[in-house]
Amino acid sequence: MRSSRWRWHLDEMFVKINGEMHYLWRAVDQEGEVLESFVTRSRDRKAALKFLRKAMRKHGPPEVIVTDRLRSYGAALKKLGAEALQETGRWANTRVENSHQPLRRRERAMLRFRRMRSLQKFAAVHASVSNHFNQERSLSSRHIFKVNRTAALEEWRQLGAA
Repeated sequence: MRSSRWRWHLDEMFVKINGEMHYLWRAVDQEGEVLESFVTRSRDRKAALKFLRKAMRKHGPPEVIVTDRLRSYGAALKKLGAEALQETGRWANTRVENSHQPLRRRERAMLRFRRMRSLQKFAAVHASVSNHFNQERSLSSRHIFKVNRTAALEEWRQLGAA
């Protein structure tokens, strides 16, 4: 069983594009890796359903889905017949909230986004880069961490050369 199927944390973040509010929906697994990101103009059941279907088609259904108390998630999960998978809690969704921070930093550095498409591309690339270099530093010794980081950097250089 793939690890991305254990527990998903879902959240949406507000993003302004040319003065208009858009929403970046994100799914993060229990280890902090970004599974999926999706940009929409609305924050309703239809958008949540489209995002969930896309994520489940790509990664399969999770065992648990942790969300905030946004009612769109409950309505979308009910339509999918997966409302029993949903968990909500006061601080249960902190993992995905913290994963927004690097994206916000890059957004400020880029002086915001101009188009919805460029935000979608940036979110997808940002997720793959951060997933590639994200290593659980606290779980390994310094030597093993350095070996893994060097291997990731070498793989990244090979991908860039191709």
